[in-house]
Amino acid sequence: MSVLPADVLPGSALAVEEAASGAVELGPRARMWPALGAVYRAQLSRARVARIPLLFVATFQSIGIMILMRGVVDGGGEAESVVAGSSVLVVAFVALNLLAQYFGQLRASGGLDHYATLPVPPAAVVLGAAGAYASFTVPGTVVTAVFGCVLFGLPLTHLWVLVAVIPLAGAALSGLGAALGLLAPRPELATLLGQLGMSAALLLGVLPADRMPEVVRFARDLLPSTYGVEAFARTFGADPDWAFVAGDLAVCAVVGVVSLAVATWAYRRAAVR
Repeated sequence: MSVLPADVLPGSALAVEEAASGAVELGPRARMWPALGAVYRAQLSRARVARIPLLFVATFQSIGIMILMRGVVDGGGEAESVVAGSSVLVVAFVALNLLAQYFGQLRASGGLDHYATLPVPPAAVVLGAAGAYASFTVPGTVVTAVFGCVLFGLPLTHLWVLVAVIPLAGAALSGLGAALGLLAPRPELATLLGQLGMSAALLLGVLPADRMPEVVRFARDLLPSTYGVEAFARTFGADPDWAFVAGDLAVCAVVGVVSLAVATWAYRRAAVR
């Protein structure tokens, strides 16, 4: 006959007290970066089915806008604004509009319950989905920028700045789109808010700022994509002021961190309801 200590028996008072106090853990928590990578790959595989229609719509929408503006704008600073705004509009179409629709539908269909059962941090879910959707904007943004430069006769020398513009503007717009989708009470409202945000990026980003009223310029300064547009547009000059370019990109980075933090809070809020 073996003798066991009383504290290891399942029904002992000490075991019950440990379980009640939360000392017994069901499993280890997933680390942030591995969880982020897993969510990103899963979302990338899911969104890959709609990749070709997505790239077609986002890219040819921006190209069509530049062709229409070609009859109004001849060149100079206005052409730089049109090309930069149309390029960033590809990012806004996906990161703001489609991501708001995705999270709105995910919340309405109960899909957040699936992620809530997984041992992954909420930030990994938001960042993984935002990164996957923003990744599809890279080819369309590059094609739009090259086409616009050829159409308006702008130099192609500093197109490498898109390496910074796409992720930083994408982060700011993705966080805003995810927050709109998660905070909207109904998926229809999330779709509406996403489309309104994309329309604002179109009107305030593509149209030259010099032709806007003062009130509209103030609203333009509040839009996160504006600073990505300004950073890209400044590089078309013969001698770009890189300090201003870095400043605009820094604003995009700060807004991206804030908007993604708000989206993470909105995810936690929606997941527990």
